[in-house]
Amino acid sequence: MKVSTSLLIAATFCISAYFCFWPVPIEPVSWKAPSAPGYTGVHARNERLSGLQFISLEGEEGPEHVALSSDGMLYTAVASGKILRMSPDGNALEVFANTGGRVLGFDFDAAGNLIAADAMRGVLKITPDRKISMLVDHVDDDLIRYPNSIAVARNGKIYITDSSIRFAPSQAGGTFEASLLDIVEQSASGRVLEYDPINNQARIVAKGLSFANGIALSHDEQSLFVNETGRYRVWKIAIAAENLDVTLNSAQAIILLDNLPGYPDNLMRGQDGKIWLGFAKPRNSIIDFMSDKPFLRKLVLRFPRVFWPIPEAYGHVIAFTENGNIVSDMQDPSGQYPETTALTEISDRFFIQSLHANNLGWMNKPSD
Repeated sequence: MKVSTSLLIAATFCISAYFCFWPVPIEPVSWKAPSAPGYTGVHARNERLSGLQFISLEGEEGPEHVALSSDGMLYTAVASGKILRMSPDGNALEVFANTGGRVLGFDFDAAGNLIAADAMRGVLKITPDRKISMLVDHVDDDLIRYPNSIAVARNGKIYITDSSIRFAPSQAGGTFEASLLDIVEQSASGRVLEYDPINNQARIVAKGLSFANGIALSHDEQSLFVNETGRYRVWKIAIAAENLDVTLNSAQAIILLDNLPGYPDNLMRGQDGKIWLGFAKPRNSIIDFMSDKPFLRKLVLRFPRVFWPIPEAYGHVIAFTENGNIVSDMQDPSGQYPETTALTEISDRFFIQSLHANNLGWMNKPSD
């Protein structure tokens, strides 16, 4: 009996020591999440995103970004490192290029080059004849650790979100793992960069973002819209800003959309001045509860992943104007199509981007 009791005490001590002291790769920072708005008001629950049709990706997964090029073809980047190309009706699917990494966001420059944010490698240029070269992987002698999204201006300058300077996907086990660590830590190390290909120079536009994600240029190209995934908001940042810390009050960086009902991911310019935003996941009450409890977040990270408070599946995309008015809200509460990272709009269709889907979702544009 004494032996059993001693073993129980020893086991309890070891388990407690593990959960309290076992090293984890994060140093959580306290912040106070606002009360979640829920699906009310402009985000009232609906099923406008339900019933998607699907284009097979022939075994590929994760059409994280989708864009129509001036050549009239639809391009999408998938988890294997490939960039696929197809006609807008889904036919003539082919592999356009394979970077060997994981392209998350991309855009096209005036010459038709595909400028890609490869989270494993850096910012790449892929020419129309499929030659791949490195554009930039450092800024001020510091590695661009998590290039995520790209917006190319008419003057040729390239704007990049570097989601985290703390966790690189190439070292953290992948893009999902690195993003999870950064958002759980909340050190707000994400930043926005500008790269000028004419003089081959990169600079920091803004910093202090909790997982800087999707990016889009304003119509006059004087501002950038940037998703801050970890704190449920969208910023409007002046491109003239220079190494601006957004946590400090400045007229050059304002919060355009705040306390959103999910984790905002990509941004895509749509038609009629709209900007489309996708939510990879909805809010989670346990995660919000732990926002100002750094020790508890460390504790949870020591549990097996099956016990982590992962948000449920829920399809959700919205469109907003440059002054922050939400003009469309489309949802699929069933979450049939996983991680709706954004929406790509063409003349007659909507294509839905996804982090993990094994096909490309689309729907005919509804008549107004």
